[in-house]
Amino acid sequence: MGRERMFNAAMVLALVLVPLWAWMTAEPFIITLATKVAILALAGVGLNIALGLGGLISLGHAAFFGIGGYAMGILASHAQTATPLMEWPFLIEGTNQMPVIWLVAVVASALAALIIGALSLRTSGVYFIMITLAFGQMLFYFAISWSAYGGEDGLSIWVRNEFPGVNTLDPIQFLAICYVILGAVLVFAARLARSPFGLALSAARQTSERVETVGLTPFRLRLTAFVISGAITGLAGALFADLNRFISPTMLSWHTSGEIMVFVILGGVGRLYGPVVGAALYILLEHLLGGVSDYWQVFLGVLLLLIVLFARGGLIGAITGREVAHD
Repeated sequence: MGRERMFNAAMVLALVLVPLWAWMTAEPFIITLATKVAILALAGVGLNIALGLGGLISLGHAAFFGIGGYAMGILASHAQTATPLMEWPFLIEGTNQMPVIWLVAVVASALAALIIGALSLRTSGVYFIMITLAFGQMLFYFAISWSAYGGEDGLSIWVRNEFPGVNTLDPIQFLAICYVILGAVLVFAARLARSPFGLALSAARQTSERVETVGLTPFRLRLTAFVISGAITGLAGALFADLNRFISPTMLSWHTSGEIMVFVILGGVGRLYGPVVGAALYILLEHLLGGVSDYWQVFLGVLLLLIVLFARGGLIGAITGREVAHD
């Protein structure tokens, strides 16, 4: 077994043992932190498909994260107030069932990614970065002005949504749901990277001209990756909103896009477990240093700077000695 696989296995083991220890010692706050790691890692995995495989540097992924969150908030709020979401031309009611909410979040985020990607991918480089940022900010300011769902103050959900056969109010059971979803998406991302589509996308990232010569269209490859990336990030947004039982325009801000990208860079761009390591380190630093200083992100900035300058393979690359990601 290679050093990177051993490190990944150790990371998975730690993610299981830490919340298990917290559950046995009655430490629900630690379980909540582990849940937050899983959800943010899921968002990072979504971005990593676009960034790591496709080379698409997006500063607008908070748009999909927020759309997923608002899909949950809107459906759940109408369910808790027993008011229909729409009455004409056909009746649409709210729901507190997680599977339905996840489906709506994924579809809404994928559609948004399709529209944003179709327009943004006509540019490249810094122009692509700026246009994704612009779309994200447009949705952010729309959410601020959307008074029907809290506007700038956000919207609280009274009770966590339901999943058949699971007590979602129990922290360890909700964590199990998030872990299963994260695991399933990691398996999907691994297979996607090894699939003909993933190989073609990676080739398009490196040399678009050669991909075109074999009859493939780089634009379609990148757009497909962008849509998949947005859908996964939207699912993470729905879970995050359910964890907090609260949605707000902050989920759509460019700061959130930056944080998701930080997770990927910290762990290692293009590495399967890079977002998991990055999200875990981010939450760990926030927990340990947040109580020491309100400016704990200064230390995060120093760490990020060191990784960018001296460990281009991220923390996984620095620990395993492999700068280039591999399957």
